[in-house]
Amino acid sequence: MNPPQTLARDGIATLIPHSGTMCLLARLQAWDTQRIVCSATNHRDADHPLRTRRGLLAPCAIEYAAQAMALHGALIGLAAGTPATPGYLASARGVQLHVLRLDDLPRVASTAVADEPGEPDEPDALRIEAVRQAGDARQILYTFNVSHAGRAVAEGRAAVVLNTALAP
Repeated sequence: MNPPQTLARDGIATLIPHSGTMCLLARLQAWDTQRIVCSATNHRDADHPLRTRRGLLAPCAIEYAAQAMALHGALIGLAAGTPATPGYLASARGVQLHVLRLDDLPRVASTAVADEPGEPDEPDALRIEAVRQAGDARQILYTFNVSHAGRAVAEGRAAVVLNTALAP
């Protein structure tokens, strides 16, 4: 089966284990076997499921990246004709947060639709990119970058452990 090259939120929600407001991604912008680029537009929502009294704190960018990684695994599974193996975020390392909060990022006026593949259609969107560095049937290592209007918001590495049977 040929998986889609782009998807809106409802299509994403059918492929990852997050549903309702916990499905944070708004759009799949581009992907291949090594890389995925998504966008999210809900970082200012007052009813965001990860928002605290102080706002949507920058470490939540890791969850956006983890959902992009989950979507990447599902798309690779679709392309191979096999069900995706559920995974669990085992660690996030070398994380650099460049802002304190996601909900108070400077607003960006809408001027034009993105020209480059993988760039968000909405200029005020978060851009989430994850690149597979290594992996096997049990674990995958990604690097990730979350940005807003061309400015880095968060970056780091994440290890995903796949839900495989334990050897006896």
